[in-house]
Amino acid sequence: MRLRALIARKLLRAVLRVRFYRSSAQRRCREPAKLRKVCNLIISPMARLSAKTNPDKRAIRRAVFKLGTNIVTRDSGELDIETISDLVGQIAGAHRSGLELVIVSSGAVGAGMDTLITRSPKSRGRLRRRNVTARQAAAAIGQVDVIALYKSEFGRYGIDVAQTLLSRSVLNQRDGYLNVRGTMEMLLEAGIVPIVNENDVVAVEEIVGVTYGDNDRLSAMLANVLDADLLVLLGEMDGLHTADPHQAPDAVLIHDVYEITEEIRAFAGGPSDNRGSGGMRSKLAAAEVTTLSGVDMVIADGHVENIVGRLLDGEKIGTRFHSLVPPTESRKRWLLTGGTEATGAVTIDDGAVRALTEKGVSLLPVGVTAVDGDFERGDIIGVKSLSGKDVAWGLSNYSAAQTRLVMGKRSGEMPNILENYFGREIVHRNNLVIGAIGAMESTSERPIPSSD
Repeated sequence: MRLRALIARKLLRAVLRVRFYRSSAQRRCREPAKLRKVCNLIISPMARLSAKTNPDKRAIRRAVFKLGTNIVTRDSGELDIETISDLVGQIAGAHRSGLELVIVSSGAVGAGMDTLITRSPKSRGRLRRRNVTARQAAAAIGQVDVIALYKSEFGRYGIDVAQTLLSRSVLNQRDGYLNVRGTMEMLLEAGIVPIVNENDVVAVEEIVGVTYGDNDRLSAMLANVLDADLLVLLGEMDGLHTADPHQAPDAVLIHDVYEITEEIRAFAGGPSDNRGSGGMRSKLAAAEVTTLSGVDMVIADGHVENIVGRLLDGEKIGTRFHSLVPPTESRKRWLLTGGTEATGAVTIDDGAVRALTEKGVSLLPVGVTAVDGDFERGDIIGVKSLSGKDVAWGLSNYSAAQTRLVMGKRSGEMPNILENYFGREIVHRNNLVIGAIGAMESTSERPIPSSD
């Protein structure tokens, strides 16, 4: 008890000491058989204390669940209908409670193998050698079965799904980023569950396993794009251990990770079998993306009973990677680079200034009085008052030329004026951060309709 009290006092004194003790505890856990009790004494009080001071317990409104290959397929490569059905039932329950949920699903390659081999027996050898073209073909076939299964299973609960195939190049482009975000926002607003997978026909990173690694990093990037509160990676791994549990039976599960240090990276390994392209290394890479974006991430065994509900309720299962910054703060810092990176600006009237700073709404064309610069859709732009003061910065939903066409117009007129209509907002409030007049308070709330 004295040890716990001492640690608690030191934790309250300085954040740097918190990090030191966490790293120290994880170092001691390298010898689990001897020091497991010591690890529990040190790590558990820290986890309880930090839960009160960190954003780990914030209300979850939007979550991304990634279902790994070893969860959605059997050893034969066939879809594991029983497991998928069980997880869909759990996710449907969370959906009914009002949560916005996105699924990133693996399994397309395995699901399409039998059909490809039946139609082209020579493809068997190519698949065995992990030939990229053969696996792309299998993925194209299997994707039909994957989405059909999800549609059928969610349909039992009256929930519609939408298929979304993404690639790294799409998310790395300004237009692609905005298009994905806008489409996803509309689907979630409509109560539809997006089913996401790598577009294997045009992007080979997930198949080769050198970039995303079994959809792990794709899930992390998507969680960032959507401002999710939580990313959950469900597979056969029950979390990060102090050693590979397949080789070291005494390996200790690490329940909480607050900083991804070299020690933590040393605990990770590659895939434990040939079915998935990911492994703990790819999951740590995903965790680095999410935690820097203000999103917590959990690695857990998808076969645990009622795993979805228990994780959403905050139960300590698997390994949780704690973000060091709330999503709004992370996004604010990025958008505030607009002070030096803005490629243009719009001037707005006094009514629009009040609407942005007092009500936290999106910037609509009716309040725009002037457009400066030659910015493109997706660029960071400044928002100024009639007196020239900085009001906000944000990602523009339209180019400068398009904005000039609709400034001063009502939103309902935009589809008739613009050749390409991307919604009623010049800058959506999720992509807007208030500047000097607004005391630097973000208006990043979600969601509002993206069209009239």
